Amino acid sequence: MTKVKFVFDKEKDLFNIWETSTAKSYGYDFSSKLPKRLVEHCADKDYDNSKEFIEKFFSNIYSSGFIQIQEKAINKAWNKIEKEYFSRLTNITGKKLSLKNVTGFITLAPRCPYLLAEGNFMINFFANISSALLTAGHELMHLHFHEHYFNRVEKELGNKRAHDLKEALTVLLNKEFMDLWFIPDNGYELHKEIREFILKEWKKEKDFDKLLTKCVDFIKSNK
Repeated sequence: MTKVKFVFDKEKDLFNIWETSTAKSYGYDFSSKLPKRLVEHCADKDYDNSKEFIEKFFSNIYSSGFIQIQEKAINKAWNKIEKEYFSRLTNITGKKLSLKNVTGFITLAPRCPYLLAEGNFMINFFANISSALLTAGHELMHLHFHEHYFNRVEKELGNKRAHDLKEALTVLLNKEFMDLWFIPDNGYELHKEIREFILKEWKKEKDFDKLLTKCVDFIKSNK
């Protein structure tokens, strides 16, 4: 079974904060949740010329010891649900995530990217435990989708719409996993229609492969 460990790496956090200052995902401007002065400083600078400023900007948090407390807390909480989470993911999809070890990096940024090649994702330091667990479940579902389905779906839908489907499918967390963290995955407004379609079809038949086929057809018919 995959084991997930949550850690803090300041270098990765600093880079994610810098990248988030200019990044947009699905039309959402994550930089709007960062302090304006920080965003303005990073706007026209590369990472090397922003790193020192970012580190000083968040120096009080970095030296507080609270990040390390959060690290211990989320590891303890995740360990309580890890086995059940992966058991459900396997039962729903019929496939296991082959990664033996995955790292969840804690970040001060509001944006939590994932990297399949490195087997990691990020969770927000300011999130409560329930939100952190939801983020972990959400990002792990993305890693699972990339491993088993993304290439196939991309051939039929193209890269952008394959990513749209990947994001929309996390609505299943609300039907099959929410008792593990008690809060819903709200998704992006852009995916509202396909998420509603997914829930409707999943209620009819809980077959993930058939659901994917239906979703691909639905997306193709709604260009």
